[in-house]
Amino acid sequence: MLSESSSFLKGVMLGSIFCALITMLGHIRIGHGNRMHHHEHHHLQAPNKEDILKISEDERMELSKSFRVYCIILVKPKDVSLWAAVKETWTKHCDKAEFFSSENVKVFEAINMETNDMWLMMRKAYKYAFDKYRDQYNWFFLARPTTFAIIENLKYFLLKKDPSQPFYLGHTIKSGDLEYVSMEGGIVLSVESMKRLNSLLGIPEKCPEQGGMIWKISEDKQLAVCLKYAGVFAENAEDAEGKDVFNTKSVGLFIKEAMTNHPNQVVEGCCSDMAVTFNGLTPNQMHVMMYGVYRLRAFGHIFNDALVFLPPNGSDND
Repeated sequence: MLSESSSFLKGVMLGSIFCALITMLGHIRIGHGNRMHHHEHHHLQAPNKEDILKISEDERMELSKSFRVYCIILVKPKDVSLWAAVKETWTKHCDKAEFFSSENVKVFEAINMETNDMWLMMRKAYKYAFDKYRDQYNWFFLARPTTFAIIENLKYFLLKKDPSQPFYLGHTIKSGDLEYVSMEGGIVLSVESMKRLNSLLGIPEKCPEQGGMIWKISEDKQLAVCLKYAGVFAENAEDAEGKDVFNTKSVGLFIKEAMTNHPNQVVEGCCSDMAVTFNGLTPNQMHVMMYGVYRLRAFGHIFNDALVFLPPNGSDND
């Protein structure tokens, strides 16, 4: 009798473990059956300056007006100091920026998602943005409140990208068979990708609200799972030299690492000149970045950028 009970318990345990593995692998590998061809990951690079110089003055002006980026920042009440810093700094350079909060917060204006779950917040924010702004903005940028973004560099990177194509850009990470864009560095979706994503949000078999019965996967992985079903794949964004432009660390940390690993090439070994994002910043570091990126100028030095992105009407960006 004891032997039979022991065997039964072992069977239950082994069966549970097997089911757990199937559940986890099912969510990681989801969407492969619908793929018509093998998608090779590739790296997308920013346009070179020579190509920009070939564009006429009128075309440049039209380009500067046509690029419209809507910024989504997901926040929670505990992030209130970061929230304030982001609102006072880089989000002024978005064509429109809105904060999506897990609950109502009186001190700041935000759209209440009424959930503490980051994946549900992300889903709701994307649906809200697409339903309300799909005809007004062609690129949608999502970030954490610890991220600092240089929106002009983002627009420059996107210059030759067609938003009517399914782009899903940022700092890519590979996890098993799944390649996804890390939320730590910010996520960029074209309006076409937003359209495809929103068509799946109501289909739990393809884009579930929960990542798994036993192990919950992160919101950025869950987004990648849904987008793969829609035929949209993660692309790593790089400059002309192959350096990442979406960064998951702060400038200070990059410099520290460069001093250790490349002591004779600290600047060259650190970051891209056309970096779009840095992550892991404190509120004070946000303001320091704002000073360095937008306000500090060398007297007598003239900047001759071939293209200028004009701020939206009524903007108080600096």
